[in-house]
Amino acid sequence: MSYAVARDSFVSTVQWIGSALGAGFVDGGVHPRFGTRNFILPLSGGTYVEVVTTLDHPAADRAPFGRAVARRAAEGGGWLGWVVSIDDIAPVEARLGRTSAEGHRVRPDGFDLRWKQIGLLELLEDPQLPYFLQWLVPTEERPSADPRTSTTIHGVSIAGDAASIAEFLGEPADHPLDQIDVTWVEDEEPGLISVEFATANGPVTI
Repeated sequence: MSYAVARDSFVSTVQWIGSALGAGFVDGGVHPRFGTRNFILPLSGGTYVEVVTTLDHPAADRAPFGRAVARRAAEGGGWLGWVVSIDDIAPVEARLGRTSAEGHRVRPDGFDLRWKQIGLLELLEDPQLPYFLQWLVPTEERPSADPRTSTTIHGVSIAGDAASIAEFLGEPADHPLDQIDVTWVEDEEPGLISVEFATANGPVTI
């Protein structure tokens, strides 16, 4: 899950969400090709939350991810969207008719985290849709590794249409939303409205 904010509220948002979920975030580093940077909180169950903001860098205006983050931040900040991790991004590239973008960020420990992603153009047009990511590093190096808390994602509220999301996903047998509770809500704008977490101190909705 990605939460986007303006630069002047980046640190305070990281602190607020970390406090609410019962664990501190770790510095993820800079995405030089996208003009963004993030902090990461690995959760139980192989998922993670990132808080992301733009840099004062030309890439933030060019790259679809940078543009998506900037737009959400300009709207006051909030959930940018949800991400589906897949083993092979080629079928999605074929379905969408273009190649994925390669991304990387060098963590503070020096490790170069690399991946491919696609779907940001669709998210810019229809924020209910996820984007796809294929990691190019071993499982133990991914942001979801080594959870810092027992907190898990319990459910999400999405303003949108289940059939549209299923069609965009290619209707996989193992739908990524099957493992969590989904509440479909009415809203003027489509998108990820809120996320409910199961924490050691009870449910928390952000």
